[in-house]
Amino acid sequence: MPAHSRLLVSTDVGDIGPEVRRLFEDLARQRPDRRHAVSGECLPLLDVFETERGLELVLDVPGVSADGLRVLIKDGLVLVVGEKERSGLGDGPASFHLVERDFGRFVRAVRVHAAIDAGGATARLAAGELRIVLPKIQDRRGREYLIPVTLG
Repeated sequence: MPAHSRLLVSTDVGDIGPEVRRLFEDLARQRPDRRHAVSGECLPLLDVFETERGLELVLDVPGVSADGLRVLIKDGLVLVVGEKERSGLGDGPASFHLVERDFGRFVRAVRVHAAIDAGGATARLAAGELRIVLPKIQDRRGREYLIPVTLG
C-alpha cells in the first residue's frame, strides 16, 4: 500500500451550489417521465482509499439507477449527485409503521489534494455500489530529461 505522507482528500469543498443545481437540473431533464424524490434526503455512505492505480471512491447507492447519478470532477473536486426514488409502495394510500430506508436527492463531495488524471477517471455502478476510480498522474520529479539545444 502507498505511504500516506499527506492528506489526499478532504470534505472542505467550498461553495458548490451552482454545480449541484446544474446537475440536479440535468437529472430532471434526462428523466422527465419519473416523479422526482424531492421530499426526502439521502446520504449514501462513502469510502475513499488509495490503491496502486490511484484514488477510489465507493458509494453505497442501492436502488439508484445509472441514469439517476451524475459524477463531476472540476478543480480537484469530485461531486456525486443523485436521486433515489422511494420504492416499495403499493397502489393506493399507505400507513407507515416503520421507515428506515433513505430516499430523495443526495450530494457527496470530496476535494482531492493529489495529482489525478481526471480525463482517465471511470465510474461504474454494480450491485448497488458506485465505484469511481481516479488514476494517479505519475510523479516525474527526479527523472532526468535531456533538453536539446537548437540554433536560432
